[in-house]
Amino acid sequence: MKIAILTGASSGLGIEFAKRIRAAFPDIEQLWLVARREDKLREVSDTAGMACRAVPADLTADGVGTLEALLREEDPDVALLINCAGCGYLGNVAELDSSLMTRCIDLNVRALTAVTRAALPYMGRGGRIINISSIASFCPNPRMTVYSASKSYVSAFSLGLGDELREEGITVTAVCPGPMDTEFLDVGGIKGNSKMFKMLPFCDAAKVAEGSIKAAKRGRSVYTPRAFFRFYRFLAKIIPHTLLVKLTRT
Repeated sequence: MKIAILTGASSGLGIEFAKRIRAAFPDIEQLWLVARREDKLREVSDTAGMACRAVPADLTADGVGTLEALLREEDPDVALLINCAGCGYLGNVAELDSSLMTRCIDLNVRALTAVTRAALPYMGRGGRIINISSIASFCPNPRMTVYSASKSYVSAFSLGLGDELREEGITVTAVCPGPMDTEFLDVGGIKGNSKMFKMLPFCDAAKVAEGSIKAAKRGRSVYTPRAFFRFYRFLAKIIPHTLLVKLTRT
């Protein structure tokens, strides 16, 4: 059975991906929705327009093991993996609760890596991996230092993995959107508390999902929505980060 795996499927960008997979990949027979909240996964299943399997799992705990066991049991053909689960918290390192920072690292770095490793033995030629990174990966963001560092890992991991898998015909795309109006902002304590976020143009989650899928189908290694953020990515390549970091304070 040919499947897609979508983490972070219960909210925000994950929901928008779920709505678009069937149209973009009609050969995929089932979508596995991975997130903590089973009730939310059921709701997403009803709007996906295709056969879905809810996989309630906390990827910061033993959820990766749950997914690994299910993969061994079902032995599917994983045609698409979308690592969309992620979190970030606003605040200086010296002031944030350490449990929030380690949760950010666990979900954005450890879990993404482990889920990818779990899926790879079941992926063949033509398989696609989409990893949700961020514009925060372009340069460190003070007051979201841990988050931006974790997303730098996601982008670097995606580029390196893409090269490793090139001869096997599996593509890896790092998606680097700007802020989106999702519950991420509320959970992270960002909404209303960051002057930078108020100034930035927001990305539309539906358009980000659609653009990401198109980029993955074209085999692009990096996709950055909106010209404004593509220009910022260019600046981050030519301006020393010791200077640019003074402007990226969130």
